Amino acid sequence: MSGFDHLVLATPDLAATVGVVTRALGVAPVAGGRHMGYGTRNFLLGLGDGYLEIIGPDLGQPVPRLPRPFGINGLAAPRLATWAARVTDIATVVADARAAGYDPGDVADMSRATPEGQTLRWRLTWSRKDLHGGLIPFLIDWGETAHPSSGLPQATLRSLEAVHPDPAVLSLPLQALSAPLPVRAGIRAGLIAVIEGPNDTLTLL
Repeated sequence: MSGFDHLVLATPDLAATVGVVTRALGVAPVAGGRHMGYGTRNFLLGLGDGYLEIIGPDLGQPVPRLPRPFGINGLAAPRLATWAARVTDIATVVADARAAGYDPGDVADMSRATPEGQTLRWRLTWSRKDLHGGLIPFLIDWGETAHPSSGLPQATLRSLEAVHPDPAVLSLPLQALSAPLPVRAGIRAGLIAVIEGPNDTLTLL
């Protein structure tokens, strides 16, 4: 069974987006760290035992050889790009998903440097052939690393759902990953998350 781990809010302007989230919710995301070699950095806001990741360009790094993840290079505005499902023994989960008819991608080792100088390490499924526009989660296994939600300022994730013109096409991937996500019919595919903070609620698309 896969559980919710985090939302990915990709943005072309990290400082501006963090400011919008802070003003809307009344709670400020905190600096997470830098993804060296990928040209990105992030800010984090706790959502219970999960979190919101706001990720954007890190102008203090050289321009990366490959495009920045989550389509950041081509964004004109923030976008709820995808979400992550937390698993243990990620290699087994990937093998089981493939046997069920869905390939979540290869497993990659990842890390980031925190502002305190620590290095956090995890493993995730990595694929540049996303056929579902970020609606199907990537898998993440934190292994021995303490989960980033610990100690973060907190807001509340009130809802997360997917919208798709043909919801049936998402059934097999979600079932193969045992990833619970409500899906409803709509004109344009996308994720919708509603987060509540001390000030107000914020809808992310």
